[in-house]
Amino acid sequence: MALKKFKPTTPSRRYYTVADFTEVSSKAPEKRLLKKISRTGGRNNLGRSTNINRGGGHKRRYRQIDFRREKVGVPATVAAIEYDPNRTARIALLHYADGEKRYILAPAKLRVGATVMSGEGAEIQVGNCLPLRKIPTGQSVHNVEMKIGHGGQIVRSAGAAAQLVAKEGKYALLKLPSGEMRKILLACSATIGQVSNAEHQNISLGKAGRSRWLARRPHTRGVAKNPVDHPMGGGEGKSAGGRHPCTPSGKPTKGFKTRHNKRTDRFIVRGRGKKNRR
Repeated sequence: MALKKFKPTTPSRRYYTVADFTEVSSKAPEKRLLKKISRTGGRNNLGRSTNINRGGGHKRRYRQIDFRREKVGVPATVAAIEYDPNRTARIALLHYADGEKRYILAPAKLRVGATVMSGEGAEIQVGNCLPLRKIPTGQSVHNVEMKIGHGGQIVRSAGAAAQLVAKEGKYALLKLPSGEMRKILLACSATIGQVSNAEHQNISLGKAGRSRWLARRPHTRGVAKNPVDHPMGGGEGKSAGGRHPCTPSGKPTKGFKTRHNKRTDRFIVRGRGKKNRR
């Protein structure tokens, strides 16, 4: 995939880039795999605004993705590569031999007409889903399960890939895109290859209106607000805040650890912070 640029006919067009969509082979989604998705506007189940910079945006319909890849031993043909407005990666429409149709995350280099399969008997090729114990060491994988049978939960965004570093006992050691080294059960499944649309991170929105299409509202600095709206607000003239950067609720925003799950700490061999990479 490559990025498409435009002539600077307006100030926003000067830095405006989009994906060229050459890998997308179908514009119309499969109607049976669509589902209505309601927008929250940044509000929780109580109606309270918990994300003040979210709201509006273009209407979308959710594509039901098969993260579990549970049709073991049934070959499927890739019928189309499609754009999904709900995620950064492309999706692939599979036509199974028994007549069923499903969407999966499209890995890079997966082409229309290719055959994919899931299960222990599947070959080591792009798009196939296997248990980690059947995948050779050094292979790049994505859509990795963290609990047996729960479906892929990590390594699902555009261009992401984890590397299978080693196998120790009943665990596989994976190096995640964040740099974290984590143990995952060998019985958990993963899909071969890297997630498609790796150039997504290089896209420049170019103008504020394009952020609004994505339901991203303007972000106001805390020091520019009133004291009732933000801990760093208020003061005569322009003030520096007088404290470490924080959220409207007062939580620190730089370097503050938000992970509180001691139950699974034993599976993390090396953290993703800079101090842990040495």
